[in-house]
Amino acid sequence: MAKKIHLIVDDKQSTQNYENIIEYLHTHYTITATVHEYHDLFDQFDEDHLFLLYLGDEQIKIFFTNHVNTKVSIAILPHEKCITAMKNYGISKNLNEAIDDAFNPELLSKIDLLKCNEHFAFNTIIIGHMHGMNQIDFEQFSRWHKIKLFFENLKHLNFKSYTLTTSKDHTIQTAASGMMVLEHTIVCERSAISDELSIHDGKLNAFVLAPRSLLSYLWYLILIFYYQKISSASLPPSVGFIKTTQLVIGSSSAIEYKMDSNLLSAKEIHLEVWQDCLNIHLGRTLLQSVRNDENRLEVKDTIKLNSLPNGEISSILIGGKLPLFTKASDDDFKELFSNLRNSAKFSYVFLTLMILSTLLAVTGLFANSAPVIIGAMILAPLMAPIISLSMGVIRADKFLLEQSVRTLGIGIGMALLFSFLFTLMIPLEQITPEMQSRLHPTLLDMMVAILSGMAGAYASSKEEIAKSLAGVAIAVALVPPLGVTGIGIGLWDFEVIYGSFLLFTTNLVGITLSAAFTFMVLGYSPVTKAKKGIIYSAILMSIVAIPLLISFSKIVERNDYFNQLKTMSSVTLNEQRIELNALQIRDKNNIVWIELEVISSKTLSYETLQKIKHLIQKRIDKNVQLQVVSKIVIK
Repeated sequence: MAKKIHLIVDDKQSTQNYENIIEYLHTHYTITATVHEYHDLFDQFDEDHLFLLYLGDEQIKIFFTNHVNTKVSIAILPHEKCITAMKNYGISKNLNEAIDDAFNPELLSKIDLLKCNEHFAFNTIIIGHMHGMNQIDFEQFSRWHKIKLFFENLKHLNFKSYTLTTSKDHTIQTAASGMMVLEHTIVCERSAISDELSIHDGKLNAFVLAPRSLLSYLWYLILIFYYQKISSASLPPSVGFIKTTQLVIGSSSAIEYKMDSNLLSAKEIHLEVWQDCLNIHLGRTLLQSVRNDENRLEVKDTIKLNSLPNGEISSILIGGKLPLFTKASDDDFKELFSNLRNSAKFSYVFLTLMILSTLLAVTGLFANSAPVIIGAMILAPLMAPIISLSMGVIRADKFLLEQSVRTLGIGIGMALLFSFLFTLMIPLEQITPEMQSRLHPTLLDMMVAILSGMAGAYASSKEEIAKSLAGVAIAVALVPPLGVTGIGIGLWDFEVIYGSFLLFTTNLVGITLSAAFTFMVLGYSPVTKAKKGIIYSAILMSIVAIPLLISFSKIVERNDYFNQLKTMSSVTLNEQRIELNALQIRDKNNIVWIELEVISSKTLSYETLQKIKHLIQKRIDKNVQLQVVSKIVIK
């Protein structure tokens, strides 16, 4: 226990403000405190002296400034004017509890201080508008108040150009709506930051709000106002993060900022963390944090600013225009365009792979082998020029359009030719189940194509996941439908030709439109430039969707027939129980063809089967043709 207690007050002439402290110290600790004023300096003292600060926030800062990097042991007592300091260091609002914490040696800890332009801040520096991130205690707001705040923030988004320089002389030029610099968050349970940022690591933590598009800004607002927590480990795209010892924030004009509760302005803001520069008794709520800190590791500087705007997009944002979709960086744009231009060009490698994948697919179709067909899907090179075509559509790029259409045309022609020749050479004419499965495309196939196109465009734009294109190729299956079309030509079967080529067209159009839209969302083309190509593609997709919708409605209708037949899984005729099981249903020329399995104990007569047919017709209200598969069960 401390042998000497110094009570630091704002005015020692006014004893009524601190007489309760004096009385509690005398009663519970049999100690008489020496009273001093906050501006007094203490250079010579023993290590067992304790300084109790009964001061307002600004006076505490003055005392800190006068005694930084000394061996002074400090404890803060609750005061009506030190709300910020109490929250920042977990000080109890109960005076007696705070005094007891001051005598608890486990709560004594060396802490960091954040210095801002030659002044110490307790914890927080706010620059610009953080749109909810700096809001604590959202729980006090009603749902309607939250909605109101949400839309108010949506309307007031302004950007300013900033230059950020870290302790490693790493400089970043960006446009941001606001910044929040925290020394720590260990007492901010209700803040928007879910991390426990240490009070002892010698680092400041800067969160930079800079949405590059309206969609990313909306996602940020949803996270802040409704989820109410974000983490430095998994930041939304609109937020950057810097963890460093020093940070200089500059701008071409004066920067207005709030330090704790004070509004200030400066042309440049110098931020620096002084590590372990004060000995303070923290509040009891931070006891576990103090214990955990004993095993802390050295923390390296962290810079996560790759998603922040720079270059042209910064100028657009500062000009007051927030695009609906983000704009890709120049580096990403150049690299992707180079890859897509190469993918659009015809080559003999493309031709060879196209022929081999077609022959492999047709072999698998005749052999009714799904693994062989999947191998052909992986080998097929058609996905690459289709993705290039989608970029050409939104960019109105003549080179990409011409080259990709030429390459696709040659690829499609080779697939039809070699599958046709293969069919003529092989002495088989049976339509296998693998072929049959590609003759009746529906809206579900269109959905597969759309999702595959999105995945293909996204994978193409991200080098680290480009290998996923093989999975996309398997999902969308471009070559097998072409192979079936070639088989239909060889067999001169129009139904096979129509159904399979409709499936290929569905895949082609769906991938092209969805990939084009995905590239636009990723920022590779402005909406105004992409609008024309997107509209034309959407019109073409709408035309293709008409037969798909008709086919899908037939599936829904057949499913309804199955459900109705399930309700009559058995009938009793002539005192004989007969079980019914619909195996397959087809609707053709207004007649429902049903492959029906009937299970009975003896052979059924023609008259009995006619009664079953009549019952089914009555149930589904359609003309029915039955193909009966009879099973006799002898017990």
